[in-house]
Amino acid sequence: MNHELKNVSQKYLIIVAGPTAAGKTDVAIRLANHYNTSIISADSRQIFKELNIGVARPSLAELQRAPHYFIANKSIHDYYSAGEYEREVILLLDDLFQKNDVVILCGGTGFYINAILNGFDEIPKVAEHIRIELNNKFQKTGIEPLKMLLKELDEISYQKIDLQNTQRVIRALEVCIGTGQPFSTFKKEQKPIRNFTPIKIGINLPQNQLHANINLRVDKMMTQGLLEEAKAVYPYRQHNALQTVGYKELFDFLEHKTTLPEAVEWIKIHTRQYAKRQLTFFNKNDDYLWFEPKFFDFMIKYIENERDV
Repeated sequence: MNHELKNVSQKYLIIVAGPTAAGKTDVAIRLANHYNTSIISADSRQIFKELNIGVARPSLAELQRAPHYFIANKSIHDYYSAGEYEREVILLLDDLFQKNDVVILCGGTGFYINAILNGFDEIPKVAEHIRIELNNKFQKTGIEPLKMLLKELDEISYQKIDLQNTQRVIRALEVCIGTGQPFSTFKKEQKPIRNFTPIKIGINLPQNQLHANINLRVDKMMTQGLLEEAKAVYPYRQHNALQTVGYKELFDFLEHKTTLPEAVEWIKIHTRQYAKRQLTFFNKNDDYLWFEPKFFDFMIKYIENERDV
């Protein structure tokens, strides 16, 4: 059902965020249909065309239900940063807002969502071999030595970033090493001015249902061919895009470090842990209003109330 937009003088970006397996994709598609608009993905792994099953990319049927952007439009072989994502999405929004007063931004990568809402720091590009060396060190020694190195090189970043997020730690370190300056010195002090008003919606489920969804999704991924997908990208396992739950565990299996059942169980455990980190990240923002997917009508009422303010 198309919805007649009331306020043509303002543009609204509806953020659909939350943990993996909570039902964000379906909610975003229903909202896009309701407002006759498009969806921009805010998932840092679904953008890679080589990754499909393991990143729970929307199905062909789902993609046909509403226009999607930033799905399978990059390669794991290309360097792609949150800063580049910000620049490309803002340009796209300028175009989409010419046609619609409402656009949907959907995903669980809080880093990407924050880049769109608050801007991203201008971080210098550094030599790729630094990242490769840091990833190799992580594979051999784990995260603890990298955390200690970050504390030594940049105490501010050590205190502020999620130290359980390997990619964030390595990103901060590669900038410290590549530029000779602390990563934190590149942080912007002022937020950019955006030409849209964000409306933030969080999608979540009771914990037992969310965990059941995660376990079921992992089992389904395995039957759909996740192991074969992991084998196909295994030669590129050092790439940053593949430091990802679902692939790392199967790489361990392929290297005979675990059995296949153990690898599958670790995917489930690590995905549940990832969902918890996502919730922690989004709960730091007290302006998200949280819904279960079944309460779609209440979401619409909330959005309309926000647009009437």
